[in-house]
Amino acid sequence: MLTKLIGGKVVDPAHGIDGEIRDLYVRDGRIVAAPGDVKPDRIYDLRGKVVMAGAIDMHTHIGGGKVTIARTLLPEDHRADPAPRHGLMRGGCGHAAPSTLTTGYRYAEMGYTAGFEPAVLPINARQAHMEMADVPLMDVGGYVMLGSDDFFLRLLSSGAEQKLINDYVAWTIHASQCIGVKVVNPGGISAFKFNQRQLDLDERHTYYGVTPRQILQSLARAVHELGVPHPLHVHGCNLGVPGNVDTTLNTIAGIEGLPMHLTHIQFHSYGMEGDRKFSSGAAQIAEAINSNRNITADVGQILFGQTVTASGDSMQQHANAGHANPNKWVCMDIECDAGCGVVPFRYRDKNFVNALQWCIGLEIFLLVDDPWRIFLTTDHPNGAPFTSYPHLIRLLMDRSFRNEMLARISPDAAAVSHLGALEREYSLYEIAIMTRAGAARLLGLSDRGHLGPGAAADITVYSEQDDKERMFAAPDYVFKDGELVVEKGEIVKIVWGNVHTVKPEFDRGIEKHLRPYFDRYLTMNLDNFVIRDWEIEGDGRSNLLVHPCRQGASA
Repeated sequence: MLTKLIGGKVVDPAHGIDGEIRDLYVRDGRIVAAPGDVKPDRIYDLRGKVVMAGAIDMHTHIGGGKVTIARTLLPEDHRADPAPRHGLMRGGCGHAAPSTLTTGYRYAEMGYTAGFEPAVLPINARQAHMEMADVPLMDVGGYVMLGSDDFFLRLLSSGAEQKLINDYVAWTIHASQCIGVKVVNPGGISAFKFNQRQLDLDERHTYYGVTPRQILQSLARAVHELGVPHPLHVHGCNLGVPGNVDTTLNTIAGIEGLPMHLTHIQFHSYGMEGDRKFSSGAAQIAEAINSNRNITADVGQILFGQTVTASGDSMQQHANAGHANPNKWVCMDIECDAGCGVVPFRYRDKNFVNALQWCIGLEIFLLVDDPWRIFLTTDHPNGAPFTSYPHLIRLLMDRSFRNEMLARISPDAAAVSHLGALEREYSLYEIAIMTRAGAARLLGLSDRGHLGPGAAADITVYSEQDDKERMFAAPDYVFKDGELVVEKGEIVKIVWGNVHTVKPEFDRGIEKHLRPYFDRYLTMNLDNFVIRDWEIEGDGRSNLLVHPCRQGASA
C-alpha cells in the first residue's frame, strides 16, 4: 500500500529542511522516494500543516520496579485521573505515574512515537521489558544501570584491567537487552548500604575504596571502547544538594574528554549564593557544556504541581523522604545491584526553592547554544509528568508567555534569576532537533527522528498555531510505522512498537568470572538472568531492533 502526504511544511533537521513544502510517500511502514507515476492508495492533504518525525523522549521512567512502586503507592493519583476509554482503548489511569496503557495513549496523543526508560536494573530487566511491552503505540528501549553493582565494584577495587570491565559491561547490555548504560550516583547506592549518607566525586567508598570519579571514568571508557552509540548516561553525585554545581563542573572536567551525557542537569546546577544559600548555577553549567563538545545533557525541567519522584538514587531519596507530599515513601534494596526510592512531591510556584528550580532549568535551555546537545525532558515523573511537554515547549518558544509565568512565581526567586533577561525563543526547527533528530542521533537510531527515504514512517502532523502549547498538545495526525494511529487528537488504531538495543562484541570468557559469583551471592542463577531474544519477541507485539555499534570500536 502506498500512502502520499501532500504539501506539508516539513521540518526535518536531520536533512537541514526547515519548513519546505514537500510531499512524503510511505510504503510498508517506511518513508520512500517519490515512486514516479505510481498512483497512491491513500492521500492526506497536509497543506498549511507542519510535518515532523515522531517525537522521541530519550529519558522517561515508564517501566521497572520503581515505576511499579510509584503506581502502587499512589492509588489516589489513579482514581483522580482515569483515561477516556472507547472500543480501541483498554482501561487505564494515572497522572504522575500512569499505567502502561495510559502512558502509550497519552504519548501518542502528543505525537511521541518512542520513549526510553533510563534506569533498568540488570536483576530487574525482565520486569522492565514486560512493562514496556505493555505500552502501546511506542517504540521503547532502556539504559542498564551499573556503577553501584557489587560485581563491578569488586572488579574496579581489585585493579581489574579495562578489557575485563568492558567485557562485563557488554555482557550486561546483552543480558538486559538495553541500548545504553546508566550510572546513578556512582557508587552512592552501594555506599548508602554501608551507612554512608553522601559520596562526593573524590570521596572513597567506605568498603570498596573506590571513588565516583574512578567509576565514571571506567564506565565511560567501557561504553566508548565498545562503540555503544549513546554515551554513558550519568546521574551524578549530590543530586539536589545546594552547591552541587561544583561537583557537576568537576565531573565534566574529570571525564577527560570521553563522551558523557549528563541527565536531568537542572537537579545538578545549584549554587550556594545569597541569604538562603541556594542559587542558580545555570550560567556556569551552560558555559561548561558549550565549551566541551564531548558533553550532552537533558534538562529535567520541573513544572509546578503534584508528581512523584522515583529514582534509583536511594541515598538522596532517603534524604528527601521528609519532604514527601502526601506523607508516604518507599526506599528499598535490590539484590547486590542497586536500590530505589519513591517519594511523592508537589512543586509550588510560591516556594522559593521550587520556583528557582523552575528558573534554573529554563535558564539552561536558553543558555546552551547547541540544540543538538541539549534535550527536552522533565525526568518524568520526577520534575513533572510527560504530559506537561507542550507547556514546556511554549515556555521555550514564547518569551512573553515565559515572562507572564515568571511574574507569578515567588518574587524572591524571580529577583535572583536571570531568566527575565533572556530573550531567546526556540524555533520549530530547534524544537524538532531536541525532540527528534538530536535524540535519534544521540541514541544511534539511524532510521528514526527524520523523514528521509528509508526512515521508519513515524510521522506527526500539526496545525501551526500561535499558542504552541495547544499546537503540540493535539496533533492532527500521528503515524506509527506508517499506520495512522491518531487523528484530530484521538486514537484511531492501536499498534505495538519495537524494542531498540545494541549488542557490542565481547569475550564470552567473562562468564567464567560471573557464574561462580552468581552461584555464591545472588538469588537468580546466571542463565535465568539473561533475557533471550525470543523472550522479547515471543509475545507477538514487540520486534527487536538491533542498532550497530560504532565502527573501529575495540571490543
